[in-house]
Amino acid sequence: MNMPAKTPADTPMSAKTAAQATAGSYLVGLIGAGIGGSLSPAMHEEEGSRLGLHYVYRRIDLEALKLDVSALPELLLAAERMGFNGLNITYPCKQAVIPLLDELSDDARALGAVNTVLFEDGKRIGYNTDWSGFARAFQRGLPDVSLERVVQLGAGGAGAAVAHAALAMGAQTLTLFDVDAARAAALAAELQKRFADRTVSAGASTDAALGATLAAANGLIHATPTGMAKLPGLPLPAQLLHRDLWVADIVYFPIRTALLQAAEALGCRTLSGGGMAVYQAVDAMRIFTGLEPDAERVYTHFQSLLER
Repeated sequence: MNMPAKTPADTPMSAKTAAQATAGSYLVGLIGAGIGGSLSPAMHEEEGSRLGLHYVYRRIDLEALKLDVSALPELLLAAERMGFNGLNITYPCKQAVIPLLDELSDDARALGAVNTVLFEDGKRIGYNTDWSGFARAFQRGLPDVSLERVVQLGAGGAGAAVAHAALAMGAQTLTLFDVDAARAAALAAELQKRFADRTVSAGASTDAALGATLAAANGLIHATPTGMAKLPGLPLPAQLLHRDLWVADIVYFPIRTALLQAAEALGCRTLSGGGMAVYQAVDAMRIFTGLEPDAERVYTHFQSLLER
C-alpha cells in the first residue's frame, strides 16, 4: 500500500504525560458552515469526560454568525487568544485554512486539506484525520467488497481525503467526478503521482459519462455536501445506480441520506458517514490531548446520539 510515512492514528503521544494531560482542561471547537446539527461536540465532550478531562467543545458556525470563509483569519486568531487548544475544520474551510497555518503533517500536506488544527507552542499545526477515519470506517463496515473499479463524487477537501483512503486500501481504478471539472482533474493528477501503480482519472461532468462509468464499477463513494440536512436530495440521478454497487456516503446528518435510501432499495450494500465521523473524531482527540480515546466507546455513544 502507498501509505504516508505517518498517519494521525500512528502519531505518538506528545511530550506531556498522561497524568499532566488528565490534570488539564481543554477548549476545542469546530469551524464550518451549517454545523448546527453536528454531533462532534457531544462525542468529544462525552469521551473527554470518560478520560477524566475538563473538555469543552464549541461550534463556530459561519452561517449562524453570518460570515464566510474570508473570516477564517479572524476566527483562528480569536481562538488562539481565547486559549483554544485546537479546532476541527469542516466544509467549506478545509483547503482555505492551509495558508493560515505554520506547519502541516505529512498527511495534510499530501492531501492539500486540513480538518484538525492544533495550537501548540505558539504555532498552528494542521492535520488530516478524515482519510484515516474513512479508512477505519470502511474496513469495519464494508470489509470484503471489491475495490477493483471505484467511482467517487466530489473532489474538494473531504474528497481528497477519502480518495486517498480508497487508493491506500487497494482501489485499482478510481474515477473522480465533480461539478468543477478542473478540480477533479487536478486531484486525479495528484493522486496518480502518489499512487503510480493505479489508474486515477477525472470523468466528464455529464450524466452520460457518469452513468457509463458507474455501469462498470464495483463501488461508489459520495464525498459532496449534497444529502446533508441543509442540502437535501440526491447527488446523481437515481437511475444510474445498480444493485451490484456498494455505496459509501460521508454525510452523516441525516445518517440515512437520500442516496443511501435509493441504494438500499436496489439491494446495494451501503456505508453511512457515521463511522468516518467517529474515527476522525477519535484521531483528532488524540492530537488535541495526547491521550488515547476508546474508539469503541465513542462509536457506541455516537449510535446512542442517533437514536435520540
